[in-house]
Amino acid sequence: METIAILIHSQQPLSYLERLIQTELSSIEDESGHKRPPGIFFIACQFEDDAISPRISHNGKSVHDIDLSHDMEVKKVEGEDDKGQGRRKKPHPPEEDIHTYTSLGKPQSSGNSEKLYVRWSHATEVGDFIRDAAQAGEFIIAIEGAPDGLDQIRIKVPSFNERTYYLRMRLRMISNRISKIASIKYECDKLAHRGGQRVALAGFGVLASWWLLVYKLTFLTSLGWDTMEPVTYLVSLSTLMGGYLWFLYHNREISYRSALEFTINNRQKKLYQEKGVDLQVWENLIHEGNLLRREIRAISSDYDTEWDEKMDEHDERVIEAMKQKRNEGKSKDKDDCLDDDKDKSND
Repeated sequence: METIAILIHSQQPLSYLERLIQTELSSIEDESGHKRPPGIFFIACQFEDDAISPRISHNGKSVHDIDLSHDMEVKKVEGEDDKGQGRRKKPHPPEEDIHTYTSLGKPQSSGNSEKLYVRWSHATEVGDFIRDAAQAGEFIIAIEGAPDGLDQIRIKVPSFNERTYYLRMRLRMISNRISKIASIKYECDKLAHRGGQRVALAGFGVLASWWLLVYKLTFLTSLGWDTMEPVTYLVSLSTLMGGYLWFLYHNREISYRSALEFTINNRQKKLYQEKGVDLQVWENLIHEGNLLRREIRAISSDYDTEWDEKMDEHDERVIEAMKQKRNEGKSKDKDDCLDDDKDKSND
């Protein structure tokens, strides 16, 4: 016996998986002697609080005489909740007309706490079926006409923690590396911001000193206003021209905020080099961490469960750094969309 790997997408129906399995099986003969592919049925356990109970047969046949493909009534998935998962409509038939199934093909009173099973429609998407089967941790593939012991194959469905174990371990390792770099990086950022503030205060000190000098030379010396007026005008105009030329050279917006950011960024780069912080490694770690986070969140959505990222990312600084990077990416995407809209309108 050889192992067969089957690759499917979560949005494909169970009928597609049924055909893939049928191509690997031998044909069976029906009552008229014609060969046909064996029937494939997908069965999952239902919990009592959300059980789908089949109606008893109206033709008087015992459940043991009814084929597995007909002894269970499949409920149609209808509606969607906020998370996109279908809700099953619960039937409300009379209690005497209901039998639940504790094992495949065996009726049991609904008061029993044993497992209940239901056969799913082949039109159901694989992702919806797996999401429901994950609650019980397994599902059953029933094969028509298979030898004893192979007619019901139990498939284990990994839980959310099992499926994301290596992803979360990888995220924890990356988070630890980010945390070590972040402790140094944030200290450098604080020093750089303090340096920028000191430069701003120094600029104010220069302006105040210039004001005092002009006042003293104008009113406390023999130079007077006639001499100091053109000097003040020329110095002010020269300072304005020099500042404008500086902004042009560095290709920056003419504003105090732009000049302050330029000063802080230069100071940060020097501190990063002194402390051995590699910004390229930092960016790669943040990018990989966000990719892992996105993948884990997608899986948690498949399982309809909540994932507490703080348990794996640990440090608040790591969470904040990754969040900041995501926000930058969103703002960039919005700018690109606006540019595309402008180009289309111009065309």
